[in-house]
Amino acid sequence: MFVALAMIALIGLGLSAADAQTSSQSPLARPANTSSAATTSGSGQYYFEFRSRQAWDYGHTFVVFGRVGEAPSKHNVAGLSPKGDDPSMWVMGHYVPVPSDTGWTDGDLEDRYITSRYRVLVSKEQYDRTVAYIRQLQAKSTTWSVEMYNCNAFVADIANFMGLKAPSSTWIYPRVFVTNMRKINTGHPEAANELVSENVKEMSNPTRDGRAMISAGMIKSDGAPTGGSASPPHVTIGAVRVTNRAANSAAASEPHTP
Repeated sequence: MFVALAMIALIGLGLSAADAQTSSQSPLARPANTSSAATTSGSGQYYFEFRSRQAWDYGHTFVVFGRVGEAPSKHNVAGLSPKGDDPSMWVMGHYVPVPSDTGWTDGDLEDRYITSRYRVLVSKEQYDRTVAYIRQLQAKSTTWSVEMYNCNAFVADIANFMGLKAPSSTWIYPRVFVTNMRKINTGHPEAANELVSENVKEMSNPTRDGRAMISAGMIKSDGAPTGGSASPPHVTIGAVRVTNRAANSAAASEPHTP
């Protein structure tokens, strides 16, 4: 099955324990990444920060929000992921829709796992209106599916509600999704044409896949030795297929198995 994603994941696609990109293992420590440095646009005393973070396989996309200067709580996180901590739900979601969670997942508020971020400052009125929309979106987003509705698609709906541009495809890696969103909203329109090439590059990025990093001895998961002994859920993902939800272009690369 083509998970154009390769994403994929959510794409979320997210991955934390079951987070669309969640895993039953603890989040992985990761080396510093300059791409995770915050870029801010807009003005106001409140913010919405779109983030991607590291997790097993391909990562997770989500949004954190609150008042500038105040540390966010778990209640201030929204993202779409498979429900609970059962890895089998994440695996199943690559084939059929599965029940979802729409809030905080393990690792979302820890900077060391962030791979990209984009912060938008807003007024109190804009903040309240968008938070109300997020709560409505959370209430109606009852399933997660890599192909039909993943963490990238969830975040894209929030961005569109705010009047922001979102990447033309949600079937891409989370880090690529957030980085591209940041660029196309901060004076880099050429970034829209780089989406496919950046996604292909991310396929071979060792810091995107926790299992690959462990196997290479680059890091170790909490409580797990190096050498690839950890056993997260494994999913074989088909060819990457980037498409515009509004029906634009499509591209494909060679099949890839995370």
